Amino acid sequence: MNIHNRDIERQPTREEAERALSLLRNWAGSVTPAELATLDPAVARLLPGQEVSNYPALSRTYPHDFEADAAYKASMPDLQNGPASLIRGARRAIQHVGISNFRLPIRFHTRDNGDLTLETSVTGTVSLEAEKKGINMSRIMRSFYAHAERTFSFEVVEAALESYKSDLESFDARIMMRFSFPMKMRALRSGLDGFQYYDFALELVEQAGVAKKIMHLDYVYSSTCPCSLELSEHARQVRGQLATPHSQRSVARISVVQEPGAGCLWFEDLIDICRAAVPTETQVMVKREDEQAFAELNAANPIFVEDAARLFSEGLQRDPRIGDYRVIASHQESLHSHDAVSVLTEGETFAADSLDPKLFSTLVHPG
Repeated sequence: MNIHNRDIERQPTREEAERALSLLRNWAGSVTPAELATLDPAVARLLPGQEVSNYPALSRTYPHDFEADAAYKASMPDLQNGPASLIRGARRAIQHVGISNFRLPIRFHTRDNGDLTLETSVTGTVSLEAEKKGINMSRIMRSFYAHAERTFSFEVVEAALESYKSDLESFDARIMMRFSFPMKMRALRSGLDGFQYYDFALELVEQAGVAKKIMHLDYVYSSTCPCSLELSEHARQVRGQLATPHSQRSVARISVVQEPGAGCLWFEDLIDICRAAVPTETQVMVKREDEQAFAELNAANPIFVEDAARLFSEGLQRDPRIGDYRVIASHQESLHSHDAVSVLTEGETFAADSLDPKLFSTLVHPG
């Protein structure tokens, strides 16, 4: 026989709750901590002065002498390596997961047999299977540090990539290193020297057991509009009217895949290819004679954005060390309120139906 107590089922009033709370506080203040814990440790929060404390009381002093031994570390929770039941959202494979803008000094070898130590931003990612919760991000950094002390080469990056692929039990992996590479440049006529800084990125991608070495360079140049040049000369000749063609700072992002076994493609080599294709590179040191020379150089090499893409392509096509490539050019117009852009690709590596919506906005050289 079931007996229902209507008093239990009834919703207590505010006055009854206040009396019950007063009774519980009186009891909690008169018993030992052990008795309190037996009922519910949370009841301790009802006592004056302990409203926001935890029970039992926790130390607020940093333990400088504490050492985590192997047993203690083994007892620590590791949610990222937990079971698939902890996965939130769709149980899908993730193509890239890792870290971005992890910075450290890296030594690079130059074409003239010298070494440079440059601050380098590293991005490291691996693929993640659908049944795995996540990865331990710090393993990517630890793997890279284990190899970064050696003078840089793609072989060092390959070793780091293999290490963290093994540590993280992943099939595909990618490392990208971004840095600013200095190169001394001579002024056009004055003979002055100055350092030009080139934004480079080196990328090693391994997918399905196939590795690709990719080099990216942002090359900054001046582009004089051929149409504007002709119209300016027409105004001078026909009407005696002084006019100047419009020209602007422009950026080409050159990305190339290095052909295996074809020899080393130095940073300086890729810069030379770009400078030979479009010689109107922006200048570092400039006196009056250099400024005049630069105006003459631009007049001798007027260039539409379509011309730029094809000229860079022609230079890249000739080098046997370069396989697939991509040229993205942006002429940041002084005539228009918008930019003129072009994209030219060779091979499957850079073929894409869609572009990053903010791709062209990244092709800005702040000076």
